[in-house]
Amino acid sequence: MALLSRALRVATAHPGWIPSQGLGLRPLTRAAGPTTKKSVPYQRTLKEEQGPLVVARGPSQPLPSEANVVVIGGGSLGCQTLYHLAKLGVSGAVLLERERLTSGTTWHTAGLLWQLRPSDVEVELLAHTRRVVSHDLEEETGLHTGWIQNGGLFIASNRQRLDEYKRLMSLGKAYGVESHVLSPAETKALYPLMKVDDLYGTLYVPHDGTMDPAGTCTTLARAATARGAQLSHPQVIENCPVTGIQVRTDDFGVRRVAAVETEHGSIQTPFVVNCAGVWAGAVGRMAGVKVPLVAMHHAYVVTERIEGIQNMPNVRDHDASVYLRLQGDALSVGGYEANPIFWEEVSDKFAFGLFDLDWDVFTQHIEGAINRVPVLEKTGVKSTVCGPESFTPDHKPLLGEAPELRGFFLGCGFNSAGMMLGGGCGQELAHWIIHGRPEKDMYGYDIRRFHHSLTDHRHWIRERSHESYAKNYSVVFPHDEPLAGRNMRRGPLHEELLGQGCVFQERHGWERPGWFSPCGAAPVLHYDYYGAYGHQVHQDYAYNRLLGDEYTFDFPPHHDTIKKECLACRGAAAMFDMSYFGKFYLVGQDARKAADWLFSADVSRPPGSTVYTCMLNHRGGTESDLTVSRLDPEPQAPPLAPAFEGDGYYLAVGGAVAQHNWSHITSVLQDQRFRCQLIDSSEDLGMISIQGPASRAILQEVLDADLSNEAFPFSTHKLVRAAGHLSCLVGPETVGTQEWHSLTPGHPSCSSDHTRLPSPGPTRVHAAPNLGCDLWKEHAELCFSH
Repeated sequence: MALLSRALRVATAHPGWIPSQGLGLRPLTRAAGPTTKKSVPYQRTLKEEQGPLVVARGPSQPLPSEANVVVIGGGSLGCQTLYHLAKLGVSGAVLLERERLTSGTTWHTAGLLWQLRPSDVEVELLAHTRRVVSHDLEEETGLHTGWIQNGGLFIASNRQRLDEYKRLMSLGKAYGVESHVLSPAETKALYPLMKVDDLYGTLYVPHDGTMDPAGTCTTLARAATARGAQLSHPQVIENCPVTGIQVRTDDFGVRRVAAVETEHGSIQTPFVVNCAGVWAGAVGRMAGVKVPLVAMHHAYVVTERIEGIQNMPNVRDHDASVYLRLQGDALSVGGYEANPIFWEEVSDKFAFGLFDLDWDVFTQHIEGAINRVPVLEKTGVKSTVCGPESFTPDHKPLLGEAPELRGFFLGCGFNSAGMMLGGGCGQELAHWIIHGRPEKDMYGYDIRRFHHSLTDHRHWIRERSHESYAKNYSVVFPHDEPLAGRNMRRGPLHEELLGQGCVFQERHGWERPGWFSPCGAAPVLHYDYYGAYGHQVHQDYAYNRLLGDEYTFDFPPHHDTIKKECLACRGAAAMFDMSYFGKFYLVGQDARKAADWLFSADVSRPPGSTVYTCMLNHRGGTESDLTVSRLDPEPQAPPLAPAFEGDGYYLAVGGAVAQHNWSHITSVLQDQRFRCQLIDSSEDLGMISIQGPASRAILQEVLDADLSNEAFPFSTHKLVRAAGHLSCLVGPETVGTQEWHSLTPGHPSCSSDHTRLPSPGPTRVHAAPNLGCDLWKEHAELCFSH
């Protein structure tokens, strides 16, 4: 037995050594492969696993020749998806697992379930998981899933953290989640072994708990396969690795799923669900689908018996980045570090495997755990658990139909939260497959939230996934911005605005103007990994310092700056660089039919008209709002639009949702078989918006067109020249004041020192109270000249 305190001292004094199960030390093994010893708290799983799985075996039952849905992966999400498909009446669904259920990453997970998160949708998803695991499965099967309701305790060691917890408590009340803010004294009474003299308070959620991964997944599989007619009930087939995905191209040119290939035969199917966890990227590549996730080592240790710990709630000390999970009469101790180990070469032979724990990395969690529960200093380490987990660029799962392939759905990238989110996400994914969309607003998990240029950009995925992992326990402030994966896409005025003190925000890969700092330029620098992996931390980093000033739930310091910008716009005029917007052309023989189908307003107006409208889904819900401009068909290619025959429309959509809009429109065109094209010109065109009561007068000075109401009616567009350059001017519109949009060519040919990287997203603006007409004219000429 090795004491936690000794492990801490030795790891600090002797990097590269770890405590053995005895009193001595053994060298640290840094191999990426699995160890043969698997010391985990789930004894049932270990008893079933008798040594390395090297014996070749056939599938656990014969493969059907066809299936309505094939789920790949027998972990938490795979089992939950199959179960919910069965509950929704889908017959003939098949789950394929290359080894045995939970053998990938699910088997070693801590199994925690916390009911409160900063998102209302996530609170609902967690509530459904809890209901399935604690009630539904036991009622349906008579089996206990291993659910233990021992409560959860969130630790607040500063005022801002306590404010965050109070917000969580308020959100929970709206959804019926019981929670209480406790004083340090009340916390001590609830958890006598806890040190509380450095606390501001805690948030106690009495109905939180823990799940047994093996028990839960086994029960889900049994409940799913028990449903349906004898010849078409769902099947779970183990020991059946998937080797390929067959894709067909229909007579409309659309790529669709055709079949799943295995070592033991093929299954014809129109739907595949990729629930392969860490291996989801490999499954995606079989079908030509990009899956933006990385694999990392994620670890916890299990202590020896602790007197008095029984029945205590699970603990999350976010500021120490550590959690304490009740494990009978012991604790599991884990957390999120700033220097996680990437699993560079993911092995497809890895099953029920673990890595050796790197104590140099894990030691920081011991220090935080001992500080919170001092008795741990003299408590031994019973076992270590270090397994692979998949992590995504924004620490949210990847769900929904892949834009590249119809019928191919993602259910992966759960960032070590697959057990707690599995029930809710499995239900939504099943509904998505059957009805074409989820019941809840799942945009935050939808794969279409990422622009297609980023989903296979390894550098961007790695940086953003690292930062999201490292900041997993950070306070979620409303004005935070990432430092990783920046400067991927920049507008034509980026350097000009940066020089004037623009503080940029990141949306959809774009650097979009957020507000203007009076302190001067604050460029976003390359990512320094917070000093991990030998990177030098940026010193005197102006942009990071400005972000730090914004870390508040009150009005941030830049609130007054934006107030001045708003007053300038209301009183005179302001220019907004909106080049991050999605800029699409819908053209072709059936473009008018498609427009009538897609848009809620009547856009069949004369060429030169512009309409602000919505796109709705088949349930009548809003997919997005956008402006649609009817183009004038010309015998030759229009100057700013692609050549087309038939009808044509220009679509301007919000940059942060451009990929979602593109995918929605594309799906409609395919499903309705409209003979037209959707062309993405987001990278080829800049967009400038001039707003305010003086906007017409300013533009009139630089344009060669008459902008009077009679010559340029409301919501119209026409070609104009500014400084000798051709532009398309849209307006006047209204945002409470006059608004004009200028669409300018040559977006990718701005300054030669700009880094040009893929497609659309948002950026904000330029407004200053003391800028006169001459300077605005100068800016307008600069914009049009690009």
